[in-house]
Amino acid sequence: MKACAVVPSRNHWRALAGVVAGLRRHGLPVFIIDDGSDPPAAAAIAALHDPDGGVTVTRRPVNGGKGAAVVEGFRLAAAAGFSHVVQVDADGQHDLDALSRLLAEAEAHPQALVSGAPVYDDSIPLGRKIGRWVTHVWVFVETLSLRISDSMCGFRVYPLAACLALLAEERVGERMDFDTEIMVRLFWRGVAPVMVPVRVTYPADNTSNFDVLWDNVRISWMHTRLVLAMLGRLPSILRNRPATDELCSEARPRAAAPRGAKAKGAEAPARRLRGNENHWAGMAERGALWGLRFVAGAYRLLGRRACAWVMAPIVLYFFLTGTAQRRASRCYLGRVLGRQPSGLDGLRHFMDFAGRALDAFAAWSGAIPPEALETSDPDGLARAVADPRGALLVVSHHGNVELARALMEPALRRRLTILVHTRHAENYNRLLARHCGGEAAARMIQVTEIGPDTAMRLRDCIERGEWVAIAGDRVPVLSAGRVARVPFLGGLANFSQGPWLLAGLLDCPVSLLFCRRQRPGRWTLALEPFAERIELPRGRRAQALADYAAAYAGRLERECRDAPWQWYNFFDVWAGEEPR
Repeated sequence: MKACAVVPSRNHWRALAGVVAGLRRHGLPVFIIDDGSDPPAAAAIAALHDPDGGVTVTRRPVNGGKGAAVVEGFRLAAAAGFSHVVQVDADGQHDLDALSRLLAEAEAHPQALVSGAPVYDDSIPLGRKIGRWVTHVWVFVETLSLRISDSMCGFRVYPLAACLALLAEERVGERMDFDTEIMVRLFWRGVAPVMVPVRVTYPADNTSNFDVLWDNVRISWMHTRLVLAMLGRLPSILRNRPATDELCSEARPRAAAPRGAKAKGAEAPARRLRGNENHWAGMAERGALWGLRFVAGAYRLLGRRACAWVMAPIVLYFFLTGTAQRRASRCYLGRVLGRQPSGLDGLRHFMDFAGRALDAFAAWSGAIPPEALETSDPDGLARAVADPRGALLVVSHHGNVELARALMEPALRRRLTILVHTRHAENYNRLLARHCGGEAAARMIQVTEIGPDTAMRLRDCIERGEWVAIAGDRVPVLSAGRVARVPFLGGLANFSQGPWLLAGLLDCPVSLLFCRRQRPGRWTLALEPFAERIELPRGRRAQALADYAAAYAGRLERECRDAPWQWYNFFDVWAGEEPR
């Protein structure tokens, strides 16, 4: 990789010498493009011209816009034999200490566009902040992706050959619309983005070349062009879209590999799961943490209904690109609806799932009042609460049990311990922890499989009168054949033996817990006794486990038929069924 820097400038000269010095400290030759600056600034910029010192100033006599200046810098860099161009704004807003990280990512991924992902302090004007959010939403739509977390940052490393090929074939805006448009169009051509966090400040004496009227008009027209072009070129865009596993969507420090046999053994199950897309836990979480934070911020700012519209293009992207999840949804809907589901049915299922996640977030953040959760059998719930014994609660991916946990009485919630495998949803859980306090993640036990230590810990919970919750409608992470094939929605489905084995080990009562949305803003909690004790007699153990799993699957089937859109397993539990 052979890199130089291009700095476009119009009337920015006070911070320019410092910017150039920072670039030169990294050994980068610098091309300053004076885009028609007024006389006082033009003289100060011209004084920086020092070819022997690696700084070349080129003046454009007439202002043509930031984009036009950057493109001229591209051509100068190409003529000088450079392969990559570092673009940085001349106003000194960007922390040049991040330059080494950008260059390292460009070295590691020479075909990628490495861009700063701004981390702002309180100096950012509110109008700028809102305007950037609007552009981010449109870019999510235009790319059908969340991977470009910021398309307006003026600090990035371009792969020069890809940029010149694009500019030779397509028109790109020449003013303040340039940064966003070239990034989107490069993405359409398969140039992957790598986002590197960069601290950005707005100096008190900063002057802006942004024309509030005409640049907003240009940006609006740019988004209109991009959306229309996206619709017309959708097959090509989907075909050329950078692979999601090609790069991290947000560059992070690379951790050293663990040493020693113990560390390798501890990592082995996770490695096996990440590589196994036939298991639900092997499906990587889809969606960057920044995107989830964006949706959370939109919810807080705009409310539930408006946020659903913000989510719609994002959900559409995941629907179009989530082949495994879309196939599982189609399989389930065909069985539960009794007909061939349409594409709109599948999209509705995805949207319903997104709404479920949004409602859980809202409940934890206090936006949904406890009165929104009703109880189907208040007397039965009161008896269960009054019972001092511990119990095993078998939950499912139907409805919104997470919302029920958030809206429970605090004393009841503190009585609940949850067994989870959330490594495939780490971003969502970090979002809950950040915005909803530590209680959302409290009393969770992360498990891959239940070993002796975990079993002893759970027995202590039961003896203290606590409730231990475990999902019954997913195959264990390391199943090793511990499944029962039982009737479910007209076929033989794989259901876990784990809850019934655990209940037998703990020797405690078992109840089922469901939380179904009845109408917008209202949910019903059902807590139902299932078995006073799980009996697993010798010689009939496998049959007993299958009987318990079948009884649970039958109850879950009734729930699914009553509210078909609210089962969010998105995994083909019928996989391996013999053809009929």
